[in-house]
Amino acid sequence: MPGMLIGEVARRTGLPPSTIRFYEKAALLAPPARLSKQRRYGLDAVGRLELIKVVLRSGFSIAETREFISGFDRQTPPAARWRALAERKLVELKAERARIETMERLLNASFRCECPSLEACERFLLAAPKFGT
Repeated sequence: MPGMLIGEVARRTGLPPSTIRFYEKAALLAPPARLSKQRRYGLDAVGRLELIKVVLRSGFSIAETREFISGFDRQTPPAARWRALAERKLVELKAERARIETMERLLNASFRCECPSLEACERFLLAAPKFGT
């Protein structure tokens, strides 16, 4: 049972060893076997880390990634897991997109502000219809 040391896994995945240890702590990666107190990983750990990278790059949180990996029955295929999480994430993205569009409108509108002071802006905002809410 020689296995790979964490440095080799880090080189293969492009992840720093600290991130690999963090993923272990976060229960995204199974704790590896140890030999003389050194972590020893199999090739399956490299595959799991690549999967974790894809899920995280897709915008899922650590908790959502954990759910993707271990929050389903083992028989649930990856596509079904992905669909379940993606449907929720797409709703979140739609809300975030609306929030960003509102921010953009507010920022662009502020360029046209002709108020001579902050107090004048405050009075204007009190009298004006609510913008961007």
